[in-house]
Order: sequence, then C-alpha cells, then structure tokens
Amino acid sequence: MATGRATVTSSPLEIRALRAVRSAAPTTVIALAVFAAVRGAGVLVLTIGSWWAGRDPLRVLGVSWDSVWYLGIAANGYGRTQMWPNPTTGTGSIQSDFAFFPLYPALMRLVGSVLPGGLIPAGILIAWVSAAVAAVGVYKIGERVLGPRAGLLLVGLWAALPHAVVLSLAYTEALLAALAAWALYALLCGRWMWAAGLAVLAGLTRPTGLAVAAAVSVMALHAVLVRKSRAPEVWAAGLLAPAGWAAYVLAVGVHVRDPLGGYFAVQRHWGSKFDFGVGALRSAEQVLTGGHVPLATTVTVVVLAAAGLLAMLLLLDRTPLPLLAYTGILLLITFGGAGYFESKPRFLLPAFPLLLPMAAVMARARPRTAIVVTGVLAGLGYGYGLYLLLIARVPL
Repeated sequence: MATGRATVTSSPLEIRALRAVRSAAPTTVIALAVFAAVRGAGVLVLTIGSWWAGRDPLRVLGVSWDSVWYLGIAANGYGRTQMWPNPTTGTGSIQSDFAFFPLYPALMRLVGSVLPGGLIPAGILIAWVSAAVAAVGVYKIGERVLGPRAGLLLVGLWAALPHAVVLSLAYTEALLAALAAWALYALLCGRWMWAAGLAVLAGLTRPTGLAVAAAVSVMALHAVLVRKSRAPEVWAAGLLAPAGWAAYVLAVGVHVRDPLGGYFAVQRHWGSKFDFGVGALRSAEQVLTGGHVPLATTVTVVVLAAAGLLAMLLLLDRTPLPLLAYTGILLLITFGGAGYFESKPRFLLPAFPLLLPMAAVMARARPRTAIVVTGVLAGLGYGYGLYLLLIARVPL
C-alpha cells in the first residue's frame, strides 16, 4: 500500500471531468469540499430532525452527554462530581470530571471569551474547525499512501461513517483526529519534532491520544534500532511524544494522592477499565444469540467486526509503520476496554487508517460508482445519527 497506486478504469468523459475539477482547485480544497458537503448535509438533517422533535438544534449539537462535562470544566474548572446509582445494590460510584482531559475545555474557555454566545457555540466551532483540519490531514495521508483519488474517497468515507455525527458535536474526537492526522503525516514526511509536538497535544485531548504518542515513539525506536539513526531529533521526539498524556495522568494522580494509579481509579468509577475484551465479547454474545438489546448495541457489534476485518486487511497490505502503530493502539484500547459499550464506535472515529483498504478498492471503480456508494453510506449515517441523538437512550 505504501507505494502502490490504484488502477482506475473510467470513461474518457469521466476522466476529462475529473481533470477539469482538479485543474480548477487544489486537491486539498476539493477534499475539504467533499468533507464539508457530507458533514454539512448531516448537520442540516440533524437540525431539521431536532426541530421536528421539538429540540433546540444548538443544544443537541453542543450539550449532549459528555459535552455537558466539558462545558462545566470550561466554565468552572475541575472539581465536579456526580453519583451514578447502581439499581441492583442501591449504592453507586462517584464520577469525577478528572476523567476528561484538559485541552478541549481550555480551548472552549479561550474561544468562548471572545465568541458571541459563550461556551456552547465555542465548543461547536472548535469541533467543526478541528474536523475540517482533520479532513485535510486525512486526505494528505491518503494521497501519500494511495494517490489523490483514493485520498478523496478516504475523506468521503470517513465523513460518512455511522458515528460521524460526533464530528459535528461539541466532543473531542474531531480535535484528536486533527492532531493525529497531522502528526502521522509529519512522521511520514520525517518531521520528527512536529510529530512529537502534535502528539503531546493529542495526549492532552483524550485518553486515546496515547495512540498518537505510541506511533511517534514506535517510529523513533524503529529508526534507532533498524535504521541505526543517531539524529538528536529522533531521540527527542520518541521521548517527548508521551509527555502530554503522562503529565495529565500524573497530575490527576497527585491530586487524588495516588500518583501512579489515581487517574485509573477515577476511570474505574466511570466503569472504564481494561478487561481484555471480556465485556465486549459478552455484548457481542447477546447480539448473536438473539438477546433483547438496543439497536445501538447491534450496530456497535457490526462496527467492531468490520473494524477487525479492516485491521487485518491493513496489516496484510504494505501500510506504513506509523499508521499501523497508531491504529493498533486505538483498536487495543477500544476492544480491550470495559465501560460504555455503545461508545466504542465513537472511540474508533479517529482510526481513519482503517478505511484505507476500502478507499483503495473504491478508487478502482468508476467515479460515479464511488460517489453512489459514499452517498448511500452517508444517508444511512444521517439516519443513524438522528437515532443516536434523538431516540436512543444509550450514552453516545
């Protein structure tokens, strides 16, 4: 995959049309337009659906589930807790906002101080800008690995995923995806310190930001051991990359007087721990045996199965090492972690390299076929996004 180019069989008219579009605008602009068209239509559908359901679209986009916690941190700093009752035992656990990493709420507070409307529009704006920046980064990686057409298709597929509605919400996935995409692109281009700096920021965004740091450190280790590199920037990047994630985890540990285990104790109160996939397998068993489960649970099982298949295809192809390391860590955290099962597809949103095999196959098809397939996937995603935000009663 690293050096191959997709073979295209198109009619002369289609080829001329594609060349005309490319000559009229840079391919990065086209990629951004593709993403804006797919996600913009999704926001329009969500807005109409929210009005139809008697909901305020602004609050649906900006005050859904985890967004509430980020708004609280941005407004008042850390320190908020809530009791999560256990209906079986009558007791509960204390959930703390220290489970949420600080970069996104800090940006919300900064932007909200100058943007009319306050923190809610600020959170949405940051997510939308981050998603656009991520889309360009996703395209640049797809272009470098597979070629321009596959890069455009990669962006379209990523924007049309079932849980891509999250890229339009006041959530952190878009910000992490932007930092991850450009860190990985920097690695592919040999820009070590850029990659390390972006990895530090990714580590301050989400727990899964550790995957970006892992990609940088693994690539640095490979450069030292295999390529026998002695360049100072390689060593510095490998050591610096995990600093953001480690600093926040340690800070929370110090705050709760357990420097090494404090953050993980906070996560356990949220039901999040590493159980090697036992919880995920139980949920999958319920779906496969015909148990009564919500639609979101069934879709989650399908998404995880598809992710596993795509991961195998990615591994079998000549995928660059940074993309493999990054995607592998994300998959390990998502599959191996216990907690909110229906949130797992959201955790995989930044794992855009998984879509490279699909983009490669679609790049060999006629352009109109690729457009139809992407459009159908996007339409299904719009409907599922409405279900998740307006009907389903499971955490997103």
